Amino acid sequence: MRKLRILTCAYACVQEEGAAVAGGEAVLGWNMVQQLGRYHRVWVLTSASNRPGIEAELQRQPEPGLTFVYVELPHWLRPFLAFLGGIQFYAYLWQIQAYLAARKLHAQVKFEAFHHLTYANDWMASYIGALLPVPYLRGPGGGAHRTPRAFLKEYSFLARVWERFRSLGQWVLRHDPVFLLGQRRARVILLCNREAADAVPTRLRGKVQLFPVNGISAEDLRIFAGTNGKRGPADERCRDRQELSETCFHVLSAGKLIGLKGHALAIRGVARVARRHSDLRFTIVGDGPERDRLENLIRELGLEKQVELKRWIPRQELLALMRHCDTFLFPSLRDGGGAVVVEAMAAGKPVICMDLAGPGLHITENCGIKIPPHSPDKAIELIAQAVERLYEDRNLRVMMGEAGRARAEEVYRWDHLGDRLLKIYQEVLAVPGNDV
Repeated sequence: MRKLRILTCAYACVQEEGAAVAGGEAVLGWNMVQQLGRYHRVWVLTSASNRPGIEAELQRQPEPGLTFVYVELPHWLRPFLAFLGGIQFYAYLWQIQAYLAARKLHAQVKFEAFHHLTYANDWMASYIGALLPVPYLRGPGGGAHRTPRAFLKEYSFLARVWERFRSLGQWVLRHDPVFLLGQRRARVILLCNREAADAVPTRLRGKVQLFPVNGISAEDLRIFAGTNGKRGPADERCRDRQELSETCFHVLSAGKLIGLKGHALAIRGVARVARRHSDLRFTIVGDGPERDRLENLIRELGLEKQVELKRWIPRQELLALMRHCDTFLFPSLRDGGGAVVVEAMAAGKPVICMDLAGPGLHITENCGIKIPPHSPDKAIELIAQAVERLYEDRNLRVMMGEAGRARAEEVYRWDHLGDRLLKIYQEVLAVPGNDV
């Protein structure tokens, strides 16, 4: 198979431990360029802020198929990153700077295709995709998903204002002439959920393919091997103050403590089951501005001995908790991807999630329970029913866990996603090659 000269744009692109930009975006960018580098010669335009993490990783594990080109905006623009919405403004300007760099690089290298990877959304213009005279591929990305209207009352006033501003901003950017030109030029548009696919104009939907923004490594799958349905040693599975027990039923959740993650709904739902089962424990791992509100809710419901808000921990510690929980609860109301859902599947744990966006696509009826987003009250009731059902039926937990692990291995393993990406390249670029 002939190796192509591919230019990629990955504003965020570095292993999680060294990420200087958005974590999920950075992991996506890093893994996608690695997969492309298996088959082609790849030049990666990325933020200069990623350079220390990338160079440290390349020292540990060289990637001969990848050449990194670092693009930086003037330093006086960096304070915008501290403001809500500032990352989008900064990334848009960065795309213009990246195009100027790409144009010079193309004059030297003569690229055969360009692939926009991150910023991974479905609404921001790619100046390179629109203007560089080479075949253009976009994605995977998303962004069209919205918080269901009935659930907006779960948000603070400022969060509701931001949701409206987000929708307005996306509408404006979807009508950006550069964005529209890029969408017309794109050979393929990879999107990470059905909401994003539905937002694409009908005339362009023939270009759309669903492709996840989350994956799992072979190493993580090895770590999780053999843990499904089994209880580990007394780690932090069941805690009453400082006491540990192996006889409890442990529900785990993880995510930033913000309104859109739906933690308050989860606590209310679990509370209904916890009142009947004193051996139930619920741990939420994360930090954020909602911590005080959630702690007050736990006290109001009298759940101090059964529900714990645990400060954010390193990823390997979170994966260890996943290994020994009984089910994973992810009640996010607006999440295009949901990496922890894929990790919980790989750990062989049944997942309870809202039937929305990324998690709604990851989870099937065989490997978890999806909650229809009708209303907060109904969601609380259905979360309680799902937790109760899994509490009572260990065989169901094992069956769903096994199905989830099989799905993670088959669909979300990064090298399998790389093989699929190769086939997409062969289809849209008419590149002959060996079957994978």
